[in-house]
Amino acid sequence: MTSSQPAAGQPASGTTKPATIKQLETGPSRLLSSRLAAAAGLVVLVAVIGVFPLVFTNATVTNFAVITLIFVAVVSAWNLFSGFSGYLSLGHAVFYGTGAYFLVVAAKDWNITGSAVFWLLPLAGLVAAVIAVPLGLVALRVRRHTFVVITIAYFFIAQLAASNLNVTGGSSGLLPPVPNYAASTFNNPFYYVAMLIAAIAVALAWLIRRSRFGLQLRAIRDDEDRAAGLGVRAMPVKLSALVLSAFITGMAGALWVYFIGEAFPQFVFDPLFDLAVVLMGFFGGLGTVAGPVLGAIVLEPTQQWLYLQETNGYSAEILFGALFLVVILFLPRGVLPTGAEYLTSIRARIARRRRQEGGPPVSVPEPGSQSSAASPPSAPSQPSATAGGTP
Repeated sequence: MTSSQPAAGQPASGTTKPATIKQLETGPSRLLSSRLAAAAGLVVLVAVIGVFPLVFTNATVTNFAVITLIFVAVVSAWNLFSGFSGYLSLGHAVFYGTGAYFLVVAAKDWNITGSAVFWLLPLAGLVAAVIAVPLGLVALRVRRHTFVVITIAYFFIAQLAASNLNVTGGSSGLLPPVPNYAASTFNNPFYYVAMLIAAIAVALAWLIRRSRFGLQLRAIRDDEDRAAGLGVRAMPVKLSALVLSAFITGMAGALWVYFIGEAFPQFVFDPLFDLAVVLMGFFGGLGTVAGPVLGAIVLEPTQQWLYLQETNGYSAEILFGALFLVVILFLPRGVLPTGAEYLTSIRARIARRRRQEGGPPVSVPEPGSQSSAASPPSAPSQPSATAGGTP
């Protein structure tokens, strides 16, 4: 006599499980909810950044914020080239200083003062981008390790040129025009301009990463020879990324020199600048969009605070050098990629546990059970009672 009754606690044969229907129904809704949550978080973040100087009116705090936003733009621009292509540049101070000196010289020669100086920022970025073309045509003919050495050579050439040319004021430097802003809100115009440049840099990095151009850059980073074999024109792609990166870096450098009010070669072309940019990029996550932002937001205010607290001139550099070693040795992929991998592994373990608890019955009996010992070898060919079959 056949039995059509399923075993206790088991669904009937041919019955659709409610959990499966729920998964089908909530799949698109989860994706939509995650996108809405990301959009809401972005709106909240922009709102917080927008009202920051209105809430925190202390001059030291807003000074930290302006410099931090400038570094957000610079590190995002550096990552747009170095992080996506794999060509680590230690010469972005060349573009930073080019933009800075252009603004000072142009404002002086054209008698531009006040808020009108901000209109020179795109021109400063354009000059830095133009400088990047011949430099890139030479440096990008070599591969990664040699490229790093060439960018260092570019940096020292630019620093020596700025220290000896009359147009840059030589070692005496130049002074940009001083804006006539109220002392209580002096930093606010610089803050919002820096926020705009940082937003442009992050948005550009996000768009490029999702584009075909970004895919080509990542293919070059993974295997340049194979990418060339697949039809990627490596030289134009790398040069375009370098020019875009130089444009944003030049604008940031021009804003920086207008904000601090002085342009001396040893500060405009500072070797520690490139090291700080690289550290921030590695700390947050090289090749990501949010990683450089995180690195700049965490490390630049920390560096500024250390400069205020230090009793000698090198404690901040020593600490940052030690931090660089820690990041390279223990977090080579950065905080965000490492954290994402850790969260993914946790979610995988949770999902595996849920499948084991609420999934379909296991066909293999547990070890030590009597049924396993009594089951003949030909049992799989006979329907089991636990599966709702007939004995």
